Amino acid sequence: MADTRILLVDDDEIVRHSLEKVLKQYGFAVTTAASVSEALKHISSTTFDLLLSDLHMPGAGDGLTIVSAMRHSNPKAVTMLLSAFPEMDAAARAILKQTDHVLVKPIEVPALIKAIKQGLEIGPQLPRVMETVAAILQRSAEATIREWFDRIRTDKRVMAIPMTYELRTSHLPQIFRDLVSRLESTKPIGSKELVSVAASEHGIDRCRQGYTAAMMVEESRMLQVCIFNTLQKNLATIDFRVVLIGVMTIADEIDSQLSQAMDSYIAESVADAMPA
Repeated sequence: MADTRILLVDDDEIVRHSLEKVLKQYGFAVTTAASVSEALKHISSTTFDLLLSDLHMPGAGDGLTIVSAMRHSNPKAVTMLLSAFPEMDAAARAILKQTDHVLVKPIEVPALIKAIKQGLEIGPQLPRVMETVAAILQRSAEATIREWFDRIRTDKRVMAIPMTYELRTSHLPQIFRDLVSRLESTKPIGSKELVSVAASEHGIDRCRQGYTAAMMVEESRMLQVCIFNTLQKNLATIDFRVVLIGVMTIADEIDSQLSQAMDSYIAESVADAMPA
């Protein structure tokens, strides 16, 4: 067991020291961390055979963040999470599919050691398929657009203007390409928007098609809802180290595109109102 390297992560000093002592008594080589950031530093510099981490951690990130990092840096490592809450909602259960084992606290020492030994014997059980937010949006664009169209069809105000599926959704493929490009770039959130010719043209088109400004805002709102729903469906494979910044970037980019579309919409409205 001395060759078995375990990374133990828990913010509770008493629990951490107690578990460290027990694991060392059983012959494991133990490295401890009191926070997510400390754990990530160890993961980036050392190879481990097993991760044993508390799920709920203070500050930025949690046990799932650590699991995700371990999956990338040590794909052969077994991952175990300790949680004081055995009952979780559907979203949490989907997220926990990323780890090999979930142990409920408090756990007796013999049961813990047995779980560790069995985990090491079996090895990692889950596929290491992890995706960025950009990759998920890119492969799910068509399905997300169809979901958006189905939602929009329930809005009587928008549907008062008859249009084919192709015409109503024609602007969306480019929006998804722009979103993927933005997610893969280093452009800071909230910085001055980049000029989008497609967004400007969309505003002009919607003005000529008879849309109101409220209709355009509702379409944009529904797009964000559908995109976030797509991410929700992919919780089991999403890379949680970048999911928060990804969600913020998506919202920022969609709002930026709407702002540019509204500018051209207003300009077109003014031009139409001017005397010939």
